[in-house]
Amino acid sequence: MKYQIIPVTPFQQNCTLIWCENTRKAAVVDPGGNLERIYEALEKHGLTLDKILLTHGHIDHVGGAAKLAKETGVAIEGPHVDDAFWLENLPRQSQNFGFAHCDAFAPSRFLEEGESLHIGDVALDVVHCPGHTPGHLVFFEPVTKLALVGDVLFRGSIGRTDFPGSDHKALINSITTKLWPLGKEVAFIPGHGPMSTFAEERAHNPFVADQLLG
Repeated sequence: MKYQIIPVTPFQQNCTLIWCENTRKAAVVDPGGNLERIYEALEKHGLTLDKILLTHGHIDHVGGAAKLAKETGVAIEGPHVDDAFWLENLPRQSQNFGFAHCDAFAPSRFLEEGESLHIGDVALDVVHCPGHTPGHLVFFEPVTKLALVGDVLFRGSIGRTDFPGSDHKALINSITTKLWPLGKEVAFIPGHGPMSTFAEERAHNPFVADQLLG
């Protein structure tokens, strides 16, 4: 699997284009906006968009999804159904965060823990990691050991838990019981900021380092 991080929206959200080298089929994870940048990357790499994947329902991650789906005819998959209320609340989200108006939408299908998604010959495991939002998902590619973690975990930090439906205890539990077992060698793309590894965060992250949590 290959990937390209495409920062979008004024929040510099890490939209990620992932693709299968054999088939040139691609998925876009969290197209929050700036669709022209996504189209440019698809053309640059000679890819065919196969699906749109959403980690959670916050506008900087989903604001461009419905328009991209309409223009390309591909399905939106994810997040977990527990984030449906965030998608239904997109008009208010756009107002509250100073984004252009965004209509509510529903994905082609919500995703569940344990499902496997295929982009060409690439398989992604779906991991439900509530806390930042109740329906937050992580997508994990076990061959290259790459995780797309949205706003669950960052380099040196963790996701905010001051939103409706957020839960700090659940977030810590998701990180330690869902992400850490995937392996210290896993590299991850967060929703914002630079990449890191689980090993680095377990050693130095001031919120979830092993020595802090025992």
